[in-house]
Amino acid sequence: MTKPQTLRIDDMVTIDPITSAQEEAWETWRRGDHMALYGTAGTGKTYLGMYLGLEEVLDRSRPQDKLVIVRSVVPTREVGYLPGTLEEKMSAYVLPYISICTELFEDGGAYEKLCSQNKIEILSTSHIRGITLDNAIILVDECQNLNFHELDSIITRVGNNSRVILSGDWSQSDFTKDAERKGINIFLDIVEQMKNFEVIDFTWKDIVRSDFVRDYIMTKEMLGY
Repeated sequence: MTKPQTLRIDDMVTIDPITSAQEEAWETWRRGDHMALYGTAGTGKTYLGMYLGLEEVLDRSRPQDKLVIVRSVVPTREVGYLPGTLEEKMSAYVLPYISICTELFEDGGAYEKLCSQNKIEILSTSHIRGITLDNAIILVDECQNLNFHELDSIITRVGNNSRVILSGDWSQSDFTKDAERKGINIFLDIVEQMKNFEVIDFTWKDIVRSDFVRDYIMTKEMLGY
């Protein structure tokens, strides 16, 4: 059967939370709060963020009409000086989102279709200054690789009728300097004190990628590494 060129909410697979942290995230989102999904790798944080975000933007009764994925694309933050268009610079970083969209819609062309419908946009932190993100679900992915200045810049771009999901894992930070690594902790300390913003911790008990990954991370944590 030919896949539709315009994707709708009915074209998405239906998923349900399968761990306690995922359940908490579901409940937080359903009551209209912003949230940070933070913790262990393999727990489905980005997948869950994209599912909930796309569910929202494809629902015509909701005010949000676009999922904006924001991330840092290179450790030096100098993407603006690299050759090529923004799309070419970002191409190496969109593969996880292509894979997730393919799974959510059971359609290998889902990501491209959603982009052509203006339902997905990906932004680098190097290109977010001076804009306002209205009527959007803003997914800040790999947030452990953002310093406090970048996180502060993103959160102050949030406009009317927009909601925020952060996703990250402190143990996978690419930063080498403690001052930069601590930026996410300072940021989370701030948003955790705000109304309608929940920080949800994901641990090895929430790992859904595979039993092998769960065993590895559990053993690593038990040994203190």
